[in-house]
Amino acid sequence: MKKVGIVMGSDSDLPILRKTMDTLASLDIPYECHIYSAHRTPEEARSFAAFAREKGFGVIIAAAGMAAHLAGAIAANTTLPVIGIPCKGPCLDGIDALLSTVMMPSGIPVATVAINGGVNAALLSAQILAVEDAGLAAKLDARRAADAAKVLEKDAALQAERNTNF
Repeated sequence: MKKVGIVMGSDSDLPILRKTMDTLASLDIPYECHIYSAHRTPEEARSFAAFAREKGFGVIIAAAGMAAHLAGAIAANTTLPVIGIPCKGPCLDGIDALLSTVMMPSGIPVATVAINGGVNAALLSAQILAVEDAGLAAKLDARRAADAAKVLEKDAALQAERNTNF
């Protein structure tokens, strides 16, 4: 199975990426995680992206806040799918990061999930990898079924409470 590369612009993004790593681990997807800044360590970020395919990666997740140029910088140096996670920063509640991540020029796409959307970035990565991995596709189907069952359990509890209290 291909690995997922995870790159964050700062260790302040780690709480969001822990959810990403936990979700990948729950699906038995191998990953590698690094802190590279688009601005402070541009050569390391470029090198990671440029050699990612050779090193067995199938998808790269890039998370950054504020100017959030990391996903674009990664995407500029690879043709692997890149998923951007805009992270909420001290200004503008993450809207600045969202716009920086989603507004890529033609020819350099970055898939973008919600602000602080670490779980969805992991799941989108899994869906991309599952295109050619039936076992992983089955794990995703099972996860969706389990998530649906949890919602229906909560609905049943609400209905039982409503019938008791009303």
